[in-house]
Amino acid sequence: MRGSTILKHAAGAMLALAGALAVHDARSQSAAPAPTQVTPAGSGFPGVYGQVPPDQVEFLSTPDHILSSVASGAPSLVWEALEHGEKIECLNCIAPVAALLYDANAKTREIAAWWLRRRIVGVFGPGEVYSQTVQTLQTDPSPVRRAYAANALGEFFVTPGIAACATAVISDSDPGVRAACATALGRLNDDGSGALGQAMGDSNPTVTLAALESSARINSFASIQSIGALVGNSSAFVRRRAMEVLDALDATDTVVIVALTAARDADAGTRAAACHALGTFGNSVVVGLLTTLAQKDPDPFVRDEAQIALRRL
Repeated sequence: MRGSTILKHAAGAMLALAGALAVHDARSQSAAPAPTQVTPAGSGFPGVYGQVPPDQVEFLSTPDHILSSVASGAPSLVWEALEHGEKIECLNCIAPVAALLYDANAKTREIAAWWLRRRIVGVFGPGEVYSQTVQTLQTDPSPVRRAYAANALGEFFVTPGIAACATAVISDSDPGVRAACATALGRLNDDGSGALGQAMGDSNPTVTLAALESSARINSFASIQSIGALVGNSSAFVRRRAMEVLDALDATDTVVIVALTAARDADAGTRAAACHALGTFGNSVVVGLLTTLAQKDPDPFVRDEAQIALRRL
């Protein structure tokens, strides 16, 4: 009886609280001010959006602001000024911004190329910034500057950079430059008429990996055999990445090479990547091999990948 009374009191209290909250909500809603109607007036931003608090308005960089920001060398300030100055034509700004293509900060170099490639004049004419960048890649004695020039050519998205990077990715004496050129070809969505495939045979694994990364991102990569040849590379990381790229490209004609890698490679990670690729290829010829690996491979991760691949076939 006492318990029933307590429950009744509790229920009453809850109903009273709910009623009070409902009244409060109703009062809050009724007391809310009507939306302020904004009438655009004048020119510029107010002419479109009306009067908006200054801290809520996106500003456009002035040429003076771009120049002062670039001179400061502060990466965040440079990014802000150039991003807000995307469509600001400033011939006097081109040379200072072009100097940032060789800044030590990678993000600063990237935003500088991003801003420069949007210029109507002053960048792509004979002897101007773009041709100077190509010349730097081809002749500058500093490998750091050559590598930065390759980075810039990749960000400019202009086709003359393809030939320059294709030549340097094979012939430059510095592996850092060759790797930068391989990455730039990926950004330019081109294999450099086979140069990217040749770069996979580079003696430096950094160059090989850069070429692999780019081959996976361009729209059409024809030198699949160059990736397959990496199964004999001395670097386990390179072999593993080669399997992952063949997987991503769905290179079904490499099924024999991938199957041999799954069965024989000394690195468990590479064998697992090969098993995953076999599952992607969907060739039932490898069912027996995958069954054996799922049961007998010494590494549990490889056994799991083989089992997953069997379910995908």
